[in-house]
Amino acid sequence: MKINLARSAGFCFGVKRALKLAYQTAKARPSVVMLGDIVHNEEVVKDITAAGIKKIDRLGKGKKTTLLIRAHGASKKTIERAHTQGYAIVDATCPMVKEIHTLAHTAERQGYTVIIIGDKKHDEVQGIIGQLQSNALVIDYLKNIPTRKLTSLTKAAVVVQSTQNMEKVLEIVDKIKKYVPDLKFFNTICNPTRIKQKEILTLPLENDVILVIGSKMSANTRRLYELARGLNRRTYWIQSKKELRKRWFKNTRSVGITAGASTPDKITNEIVAYLKTFTL
Repeated sequence: MKINLARSAGFCFGVKRALKLAYQTAKARPSVVMLGDIVHNEEVVKDITAAGIKKIDRLGKGKKTTLLIRAHGASKKTIERAHTQGYAIVDATCPMVKEIHTLAHTAERQGYTVIIIGDKKHDEVQGIIGQLQSNALVIDYLKNIPTRKLTSLTKAAVVVQSTQNMEKVLEIVDKIKKYVPDLKFFNTICNPTRIKQKEILTLPLENDVILVIGSKMSANTRRLYELARGLNRRTYWIQSKKELRKRWFKNTRSVGITAGASTPDKITNEIVAYLKTFTL
């Protein structure tokens, strides 16, 4: 059975940078906290906790404590409150997410209503909303486009959660164009996501079985799974080698594997090594 691992599988640049900053900060400072998980992967969260970084639900007194801003970013109010309460801040927000913040803020200052295409409750989307003075309009699916609200707008600017599905985004933008006369569209899907999605459009057609590796909390992993499953029904989304089932691979000549942007290589490597022990 041949195993074909996607070149883009695993950590993206933004996650690698965030983790490097996290470990450096943990070594250099006595008390480091985060509001939530640094990325959406349970194994990574365990490693971060073991390094001494504590997860908190809300800001308290921050004297002699460092607040690590996660890869998904944070609202302006959160950062301002942290400064006020005495926290030192290390910002591990992905630079590509930072760029979305800048675009959204600039568009709002120029008088555009900001529309965000993304998952409404996702940390990254909440961080983008938190850069703005006025309410942003968030659209998650084509079927949920609020046409009444759109018809009341004269000009709007669209930004996109960095890990969205390109095809779905373009469908939504085409629909918005019908209602808003002056529309600016910033395609802020990040390059690592584009590369991953490009690979996952060919991998399922070239292999009998597809494995998508990553946390069930991971939005970008879910989208990879949805794309692959749409092309190959023998697609399975797993988080570790424990979830593999030998029956999936009967009469299988080749397996294609990809992994989400927050999936550590060690998990992927364990799965590949375990697959090599299968005798079918």
